[in-house]
Amino acid sequence: MHNTYILYGTESCHLCDEAETVLRQVGISADYVDIADDDELLEKYGIRIPVLQRMDTGGELGWPFDAARVRDFMK
Repeated sequence: MHNTYILYGTESCHLCDEAETVLRQVGISADYVDIADDDELLEKYGIRIPVLQRMDTGGELGWPFDAARVRDFMK
C-alpha cells in the first residue's frame, strides 16, 4: 500500500531532514523520492526542495512549512 504523500528531496538536503521531522510531528509518513536520479524531477524541484505532494489532489506544499501548515494542507 502506498502513502498518500510524497516528499521530494535529495540525500544531502538538511532542509529535507527538517521536513521529515515536521511530518513525524504531525504523524504522517510520506514516500521519499530523491530527485537527484531523475533529470525531469531535478529540473522541476531542484531549487524548491523539500516539496510535499498529495497523491489524491496533486497539490504541493513547498518549504518552508511547519506542523500547522502541514495539517492545513492535509484537510
